[in-house]
Amino acid sequence: MAPGNGSFVTAFILVGLTDQLDLQVPLFFLFLLMYMVTVMGNLSLIILIGINSHLHTPMYFFLFNLSFTDLCYSSVLTPKMLIDFLSKENIISYMGCMTQFYFFCFFVVSECYVLTSMAYDRYVAICNPLLYNAAMSPKVCSSLMFGSYLMAFSGAMAHTGCMLRLTFCDANTINHYFCDIHPLLQLSCTSTYVTELVVFIMACINIIVPSLTIFVSYGLILSSILHIKSMEGRSRAFSTCSSHIIAVSLFFGSGAFVYLKSSSTGSMDKGKISSVFYTNVVPMMNPLVYSLRNKDVKNALRKTLRRRKY
Repeated sequence: MAPGNGSFVTAFILVGLTDQLDLQVPLFFLFLLMYMVTVMGNLSLIILIGINSHLHTPMYFFLFNLSFTDLCYSSVLTPKMLIDFLSKENIISYMGCMTQFYFFCFFVVSECYVLTSMAYDRYVAICNPLLYNAAMSPKVCSSLMFGSYLMAFSGAMAHTGCMLRLTFCDANTINHYFCDIHPLLQLSCTSTYVTELVVFIMACINIIVPSLTIFVSYGLILSSILHIKSMEGRSRAFSTCSSHIIAVSLFFGSGAFVYLKSSSTGSMDKGKISSVFYTNVVPMMNPLVYSLRNKDVKNALRKTLRRRKY
């Protein structure tokens, strides 16, 4: 398949996380371990929610989708990253790079809106508990997820379409461990003004808008919690939100640091470290945070293990 729109480059070389040879093998085993925990943790949550009927509620429906997106976007990047730790030439084809870029954008934007839907779910559960069943009906939940994946599709198409319009001449070394926006923009031998403008607008829509929605939701939740007279009631309300707050802080914090800044070379190495947080650490931490801090998930796991014994 030929590269699109006049691009002379047929393949890219990925610099990777670091160019220090003595760190390649230790980093391979570290990220392999992290990926194994990510796959096992997210798959376990998906299976657990699927087979336990008492977890078929809006909250766990969104958690199911969160685990799915975490598993997918981690799998889009990490296997290639692991291969490159042990390879002498970290080459990725032009179309392979654009494909990786598209699916990465799709699943990351999906996660933004899944987390936003989860915040709305918690807002309804705490601030309007009597209307919860009607407000979070299966139809509403399905519509929220459909909207999330539609926004992800639109965002990924916009980003990838702009990237395909760029021309890459001689420079083909990507200063990153995957095909990300800013490193690719630095290699273009044509103007990137329009592409950078689209990237900034899409980042504002897909990071700032969900962040503000989540912030407002939790502001209303906090106000509602402070009106609860019993300390036990307050504690229970806070505990249902704490896991989600941790997940949101890790994901949006690292994402905003990487994408709401210029694509200067000096900031690229810092960007790599931040990228590790939302591409490797967040997908690994989410199932741990939601299972270790969640009584329903722990009880479901115990019941499932008991069933298998008998």
